[in-house]
Formats: sequence, structure tokens, C-alpha cells
Amino acid sequence: MPRRLLAFSVATISLLLISSASPAQIVPDYSSERAQIAAPQLHRAEPPSPKETPEALEKQGDVLRGQKFFLDALDYYHAALAKQPKSAVLHNKIGIVMLQTQRLQEARKEFDKAIKADKEYADAYNNLGVVYYALKKSGKAIPQYKKALKIREDVASFHNNLAASYFDRKDFDQATTEYERALELDPTIFERTSQTGITLQLSSPADRAHYDYVVAKMFAKLGRPARSLEYLRKAMEEGYKDINNVYKDAEFSTLRKDPRFNELMAAKPPGIPE
Repeated sequence: MPRRLLAFSVATISLLLISSASPAQIVPDYSSERAQIAAPQLHRAEPPSPKETPEALEKQGDVLRGQKFFLDALDYYHAALAKQPKSAVLHNKIGIVMLQTQRLQEARKEFDKAIKADKEYADAYNNLGVVYYALKKSGKAIPQYKKALKIREDVASFHNNLAASYFDRKDFDQATTEYERALELDPTIFERTSQTGITLQLSSPADRAHYDYVVAKMFAKLGRPARSLEYLRKAMEEGYKDINNVYKDAEFSTLRKDPRFNELMAAKPPGIPE
């Protein structure tokens, strides 16, 4: 099954996808970091000192996680958790490491614990949604993203992740609405989530082409012709079968007057079915 990074956790589907304070970006809200899945590195740091405060242990765990020394980061987070066993933030950070190392069921349990400790912790709901999305359970992911948005409607990555799950279920209208809101909140979200986050789950090349066409239509509607043309080219290269709809869809009415549009359609990039 082909996968390409969503240009949204996330991952990451961003899926942008995952939020918690990092050593490089300590921000007092629920939307300060997006993690990406990667393999653990077998680096060994000094063991956590029992004399350290939970705050110091957590901070060192953040440093190690930022360096992708995930196993060592877990040692420090667990040492901090032993001193603060009801910390929703620590459970969330442990869950992120589990998700980054593709231990999805363990990640789910940690996010559940974070929610139990703090039912208003928007990041934990979002991250639980990312786990369900990664498990190919978009139907379970959507309610979690909605819970996160009920608490923090102004977080672009939550809308981006929700859009990815809607797209996975072929609810293209809802997906477009959520993508547009994500872009309204963060115009750079597609650029950022093309490098971090969970991959967009698409069942076939035809779905990939359809996704690119939907995004091209969205950018055209938002008055961003260069990005619209970029995704329109991708849709054509991937053989979008209804490409001629570009001549009648209202969202492209302004773009059709752009000389670059005519050049693209005349060039017919390889991949368009004859």
C-alpha cells in the first residue's frame, strides 16, 4: 500500500501530528511540537540520577528525544514519572516516544493515561487520534481529533489530522473544510508537515491522484495559484482520471485565466491516461 507524506502529525496524517513541549521550543500551550516516526538509536546516556528533580529529569528526556536517542529519553521520562506518577505531560511524552518508535499499542495506553490524568489535555486526544490513524482506524481517530478541537479549536495540526482521516474515509467535502481551516491558522502547515508527521494513508495511486486534485482545488479557491498548479501537476502526473473537471469546477475559474494554467494543460505531464 503506497504511502507519501502528507503535505499533514502528521504524520503526522499530519498528519502533523503530535504535540508536546520540546527542549528547543518550550511554549506554554498544547501545540508546541510535531514529532515524526523514526527508528530508535542505540545510544546510551548516563543513567538518570535518583537525586535529580522530576523537572530536571523531564528536561533531560526532552534533550535526548530531540537528539532521537529515544530509549534513553524513556529512561529519563520514566524516572520523572516515578516522582510525579499523575503527570499527564509525562504520559503524553512517553506516548510520543512510543509512537516515534512505532510501538503503537503502548503509545495508545500512554495517551489514555494522559487523558485520565487531565481530561482537558488537547494534545493527548490528538495524539490518540494519530495512533488510531496509524492503525488504519480513521473512524476511531476522528472522534479523538474532534475532542482535541473542542478544547483547542485554534491548533492547525488538529484540523490537518482530522482532514486526513476524513480523506481516508473518502469524505472529501469535510476533508477540504478542515484543510482550509488548517491553512487559515497556519499557512505553512503543508510545507512543515511534508517533512514531519505520520504518512497519509492512501489505498491506491488513484486515491493519491484524487487527493492532489482536491488540494489543487483548495489552493485555487484560496487564491494561491502557484500551489494550486503544483498540486494540479501532481494529479496529472499520477493519472487523475477526471482531470477535465478542471475546466468546469468553479474553484478553478480564476486559475483558468492564468497563462501558467494553459501551459500546464497543454504540456500534459506524463501519466495522464489517454
